Amino acid sequence: MDAAHAYQRRFDELASGGADLDGEARFVHGLHEAPVRVLDAGCGTGRVATELTRLGHDVVGVDADAAMIEVARERDDVTRFVHADLATLSLTTQAFDVVLLAGNVVPFLADGTLVEVLRRLRAHLTGDGLLVAGWSLPGHQPDGAAAVSPEDYERAAFAADLSLVTRYATWEAQRWPGDGSYGLTVHRPR
Repeated sequence: MDAAHAYQRRFDELASGGADLDGEARFVHGLHEAPVRVLDAGCGTGRVATELTRLGHDVVGVDADAAMIEVARERDDVTRFVHADLATLSLTTQAFDVVLLAGNVVPFLADGTLVEVLRRLRAHLTGDGLLVAGWSLPGHQPDGAAAVSPEDYERAAFAADLSLVTRYATWEAQRWPGDGSYGLTVHRPR
């Protein structure tokens, strides 16, 4: 649990220093008028899920790290948090308008699981739902993270029966230049 608390302290310190930590939540909130059902896949300690709940959305946060989920639950008793592996996720009675992979979830997935994770997440989307993913691109990813190019992700999304809607360079919806340090994609079921 100490690592999860340390992770959260880092974000608390950034916030107390004036850093804007809500770009992901604002982006998702801008896609649909609240309330919509949002699945925050790889939610960590619940930073984005909690903000989306505050904005009026019905949010479920999922993470494979039990300690992260415990910290999320300590900090937010309104949002539902679930301890589960994204590659085997099965919230069978729930369909979501938006599924979100924020905060470098993509490059931290277990090796070889990206296609299966995207398939599982697609299975949790409504027919016109959106899968939103943002991550640091090769050469800019955090230590220990895999290098996942936009092309790698697009191939995995296609294999998971997802179709690209648009791509951005930031959570502030800056136009995609074709390269850069960060990628943000929006896909929908084909």
